[in-house]
Amino acid sequence: MKRILVFAWKMVRNYYVMVTLAFVVWVGFFDNDNWVSQYEQRKELRDLMQQRKYFVDEIKKNKDLVKALSTDKKELERFGREKYLMKKPNEDIFLIINENVDENLTVNQK
Repeated sequence: MKRILVFAWKMVRNYYVMVTLAFVVWVGFFDNDNWVSQYEQRKELRDLMQQRKYFVDEIKKNKDLVKALSTDKKELERFGREKYLMKKPNEDIFLIINENVDENLTVNQK
C-alpha cells in the first residue's frame, strides 16, 4: 500500500502530470465550452430538432388542408361547420356537450 502511495505522490509531483491535470480540469469545468454546457446545448439541440419535426409536419398538414379547401366546396362547408360552428340560414344547430371530457379540448376535438 505504501509503495502505491509513493508512486502516486511521484506522479503528482511530476510537472507534466500536473499541467495535464490542470488543463483537463480547466477545460472540463471552467472553460466557456465545458462539459456541463456541452450537455445542455446537446439537450437543447434535441428539443429544437423535435420542435422542427413537429412544425414541418404541421406545415404539411396545413398545406394539404388548404389544397383540399381550395378545390372542394363540400370540404370547405364541412370545415366551416365543424371548426367554426357555421350554419345555413334556415337550420338550427344543437351542441351536445359531454361534461366528462377535459375542458382544455377544443370544440373540434370534442
